[in-house]
Amino acid sequence: MKTLIFPLSLVFLFLWACNTKEKIMPPVADKNPTELTNHGESRTDNYFWMNDREDPKVIEYLEAENAYTDAVMEHTKPLQEKLYEEIKSKIKQEDESVPYKKNGYYYYQRTVPEKEYYLYCRKKGSLDTDEEVVLDVNKMAEGYDFYQLGGASVSPDNKIVAFGVDTVSRRKYTIHFKNLETGEIFDDAIPLTTGSSVWANDNKTVYYVLKDDVTLRSEKIMKHILGTPVENDVEVFYEEDETFSTFIYKTKSNKYLIIGSESTLTSEYRFLDANNPRGEFKIIQPRTRGLEYAVDHFGDYFYIRTNLNALNFKLVRTPVSETEKENWEEVIPHRKDVYFSDFDIFKDDLVVSERKEGITQLRVMPWNGDEYYIDFDEEVYTVGSDINYDFDTDIFRFSYSSLTTPHSVFDFNMKNKERKLLKQTEVLGGFDKDDYETRRIYATAMDGTKIPISLVYKKGLEKDGTNPALIYGYGSYGYTIDPTFRLSILPLLDRGFVYAIAHIRGGQINGRAWYEDGKLLNKMNTFTDFNDCAQFLIDEGYTNSDKLFANGGSAGGLLMGAVVNLRPDLYKGVIADVPFVDVVTTMLDESIPLTTSEFDEWGNPKIEKYYYYMMSYSPYDNVAEKDYPAMMVTTGLHDSQVQYWEPTKWVAKLRDLKTDDNLLIFHVNMDYGHGGASGRFQWIEDTALEYAFIFDQLGMNE
Repeated sequence: MKTLIFPLSLVFLFLWACNTKEKIMPPVADKNPTELTNHGESRTDNYFWMNDREDPKVIEYLEAENAYTDAVMEHTKPLQEKLYEEIKSKIKQEDESVPYKKNGYYYYQRTVPEKEYYLYCRKKGSLDTDEEVVLDVNKMAEGYDFYQLGGASVSPDNKIVAFGVDTVSRRKYTIHFKNLETGEIFDDAIPLTTGSSVWANDNKTVYYVLKDDVTLRSEKIMKHILGTPVENDVEVFYEEDETFSTFIYKTKSNKYLIIGSESTLTSEYRFLDANNPRGEFKIIQPRTRGLEYAVDHFGDYFYIRTNLNALNFKLVRTPVSETEKENWEEVIPHRKDVYFSDFDIFKDDLVVSERKEGITQLRVMPWNGDEYYIDFDEEVYTVGSDINYDFDTDIFRFSYSSLTTPHSVFDFNMKNKERKLLKQTEVLGGFDKDDYETRRIYATAMDGTKIPISLVYKKGLEKDGTNPALIYGYGSYGYTIDPTFRLSILPLLDRGFVYAIAHIRGGQINGRAWYEDGKLLNKMNTFTDFNDCAQFLIDEGYTNSDKLFANGGSAGGLLMGAVVNLRPDLYKGVIADVPFVDVVTTMLDESIPLTTSEFDEWGNPKIEKYYYYMMSYSPYDNVAEKDYPAMMVTTGLHDSQVQYWEPTKWVAKLRDLKTDDNLLIFHVNMDYGHGGASGRFQWIEDTALEYAFIFDQLGMNE
């Protein structure tokens, strides 16, 4: 690798004259060419120098980009303020989650007016008893720009809570302990963890996951004895394979501690009696490449969801005394047309979450009796298990939502099939779900595959091709973007927008094969599927290319970068949030967080066939001299999942090569990371800016 270093010069001019017709010029980054050679091919990266968060010149450039965004969006400030208040006014200021019972206490979260964070509370024995505030996150967050609580876990005797805290937004949590009887915060403080912790049943032994300081890989399971020096903590398990990450949890029965170790394609689990923290963990089934499984416990058996000879997964069980796959007994067989996603075990019933034709279904299977499905009325919806800690109950709690129905929590009696609505999130400001319509339509991909699209819009909408529209997509890791209620899109719907979710390959809405067809050497399907969905919306009269916007974040930001390189003509504008756009360079650098664990998702570019395939779609490497739509790109300086320099370099290269005069703005959050703001209202500012960008492109000022 040959690197040529030149002084940084930022060329930018902001004209703040009263004459608003004068043009505000964007910052222009220096080109310091770095030659990168792989597989005998050389490519020049003019902006490789931006990969240094500590370089003052990098910070200067990022601040210049923010200044430019502020300048060109200054005239939309009243609109942004209006949108902020509009969204905030729909959120109930004082609210409370549905309490759930665990170990003799009812736990819930409560919010108070104008406060960014919640109170984590409990009541002993009955909801009529006095409230005990376990953690007041508002007080804890005072003095911090970012404050993220992670993994609160109460000891079995209910006396101590362990909790993780991240104040930088780099997913490096420090675990603390609080005495719930005295309010004392213990001296024990464990840095560089995932934030979560698991108690053994002795009320003093705590297990946690330690991260690598550079790659942030979850690599070690450690054991801490409360009140002892952290430096004396014992390593219980070290995951040597850099493509794997490790974690720990306790079974629903509270009888076993389970260490899991997973890569994209392979799983391995170990177990230990939670009453015997001095014991040794025992492997359930040794890792075999391509074998995935997940474990819970009931009675004398481990129940295991697995893909063993089952593309769409199946359920098996095995005696605790004989755990290897030769002893696995089938409980629910594999089905080609149904994706088995989750299960809940009760004393008398098994509840299964499964996906058929893109819709999640809940199947109740009594151990002794006839199985049945829980029915729902809407055409397109999202449903799933909620918090179900008890075995000895006939009540199954689930959550339900759709693009028109706010998040709802139900208790369902598995004996008499009666359901009780416990809470539906209240949307203030006169919201009526019957004012909106949701549908599932299907676009035809270039290879003939039918791609589902979930739609929502205000009733009465005419398919005359004149409606503004926003299409959202993700399409990676087998993660399905379900059609749940999104309070944030109401300002769009109320202004006549069509909102669409493209369920493209790379997700898992139609089962495991849907994922396999959108990863590795099939990844291009993800991008062409999305463009085919956009074209379908236009062809069917929902919108037109002068009013269609696209949005995606993280791996969905990769999607945005790829689709505009392929079909920039389809879109009026694109918003790419924290986008993963420098695919090849990042995946060649194993010191970057998440890289090694994702070789099975994207491919390892050190292998020639993957290198050239990834080069064919990598957004940064495929920016060309051509017209692009208006674009807004966002990042966080402390992003630990997609490093800030990826979108920074991408924006710089786009500015240099694009041949149009369309707006390109780059919003850098200097305080936050991948997930954005930590408070419950702070995110609205970013949403208001993005909507103002869209409305401004359409000539809308309110």
